[in-house]
This record gives sequence, C-alpha cells and structure tokens, in this order.
Amino acid sequence: MVENVKLAVQETGISCSIYFDLAGPKLRTATIKPKGKKSKKTHILLRAGDLLHLYPEKYMEEADALSEGVPAASCIVPEIFEDVRKGEGIWFDDGKIGGLIEEINEKYLTVKITKTNPKGGKLREEKGINLPETHLNLPSLTQEDINNLPFVAEHADIIGFSFVRKPEDVQLLQEELKKLKRSDLGLVLKIENKEAFNNLPSLILQGMKSPTLGVMTARGDLAVELGPERLSEVQEQILWLCEAALIPNIWATQVLETLAKKGIAARAEVTDAAMSARSECVMLNKGDYILDAVKTLVNILERMEKHQYKKQGTLRLLKVAEKFFIRSPKI
Repeated sequence: MVENVKLAVQETGISCSIYFDLAGPKLRTATIKPKGKKSKKTHILLRAGDLLHLYPEKYMEEADALSEGVPAASCIVPEIFEDVRKGEGIWFDDGKIGGLIEEINEKYLTVKITKTNPKGGKLREEKGINLPETHLNLPSLTQEDINNLPFVAEHADIIGFSFVRKPEDVQLLQEELKKLKRSDLGLVLKIENKEAFNNLPSLILQGMKSPTLGVMTARGDLAVELGPERLSEVQEQILWLCEAALIPNIWATQVLETLAKKGIAARAEVTDAAMSARSECVMLNKGDYILDAVKTLVNILERMEKHQYKKQGTLRLLKVAEKFFIRSPKI
C-alpha cells in the first residue's frame, strides 16, 4: 500500500501523507458457537432476554460442555475478565447489541441481552466489544504496537494512536518514537472512549510536545461509550477544544457510509457531511462506491466552506437573497 501511494504521488505530482493506525487493545469477538453443538451458522442470533456466555479464547474449547444450550463467544483480550463487574453494561458490534453482565464465573461471563433489533441481532466473529462502565486496566500502547513501530516509523508520516486514555499513554509513545529517532512524526490522538474525552485538555498538552498534533473524533466508539444523545454534545466540545488549541480535527465514522457502500446517500448523511466542514479533515470508510463518496464530499465541503469557517459562520452574501432584491427593487 505504501508503494502504491508513493507511485501515485510520482505519477500525479500531488502530495499524499501516509497515515498508520496503531491498533491498541481493540476488544473484539474471536470464536463464536451458536446454540447446539452441530450448528454450522456463522453468527449467533440474539434477542432481548437471551443469554450469551463470553469466554477468554483459551477456554473456548470447553464451551460445548459448559454452555450447553446457551450460545457462546470469545474475546481476544483475556485481561478484561479481571476488570468487569456484575451489573455493568456490555455492547457488541458498534452498539448494535447491548446487554448486562449478569454473572461472573471462573471461565466465562453470563451476559443477558437487553437491546437489539426487534427481529434479533446477528453477532459474528471479529466484531467490536465495548465496556463503557468498566475501568479497564489495559495499556493503550500494546506490545504488538511496540513491535510494529519500527515498520511504522520507517514508512509513516502520521501515526494514529488508538484507545489513548491519559497523558502518560502519549508520553510513552513519544518515548518509543524517540528511541527510533522519529520524534518528528505527526501524532493523531483518537478520542474513542469516555476517559479520553474527560482527559482531552491534558492529552492535547502532552501531545503538543510532538512537533505536529491532531485529534480524531472517533464517533462510532464514542457513541457506544457515551450514548448517542451525549455524542451530539461531545463532538461539538471536541471541535471547540481543538480550535482553541489551534490543532486540526478529523471528523470520523460513517460519513456518507451508505453512499460509499450502496451508491446512494441517505439524506441525514448529507447533513452530517455538511457538518464535517467545521473540521480540518474528514475520514471516509471503504466501499464499492468510494470514488463517488469522495466526489460528493468534496462538492459538499466546497459549498459549505463558503458559509462556515470552523465553528463560526462567515455570513456571506446569499444568492437567494440577492435574487430576491433584484426582483423586488422597491423593498
């Protein structure tokens, strides 16, 4: 991918920075086992009131015997089982399926599903897990991230720091980059959880010790962590803080996603894309119609930037008003 980008830069003469994400401790489902030992389904269908057993992957082989009659799934990060408490909420697949931790056993958690699609939600492998009420004692910079850093440092212009939570996390990454003699790399702090948002001023101040810094509003995980109602307020506050600190903001998650994947934009998506003009950068997810999505986004942003500069309206002359006065000279 790096070679393709560099080749495109040579052929077009247009510069393009290369951004690498450090994965961080991303919680995901690993193996799933639908109800019944002989089931060949690739998903678990869950409805409100159903039970689900969640295992560390190392105990998943015992699921057939321990969870007979109850569907089971495993989590790729076993450390979370030491931190969760009974009664705390848990969400799967970007908030599509919600539940409560009803019981904590030696080898698995019992989750009672409380929210999902009325027809049932399908839980598959490699879907995200969120624990918004749990204090997780996980390092934001994992050993895998540290192992990947030499390659990243060699090829990247910008590094995205996933699941950063406190200033000490940023300091650790800065120290690791210093060892690799790449302190010059740009950092993007991805604000994905409640703790990161609460610590955002301190995170920005620590990040400013790097030569260039940006903040990504990762609205997918934030919506699950904070709730969709709070997200509408939080994304505004992040924009204000970034503007006050004179650092760029990346507006991310599901921007024109229906257009990128299905070829037709939902009306609400167009409004959301227009709102993104207040940031410095917009992230689009992959899809079969991604070129159409890019062209549409550029069109929307070119129009909106005439009306809006960051969080301030430009109060430009409106064509519709000008035409009105031309037609009505006596007013």
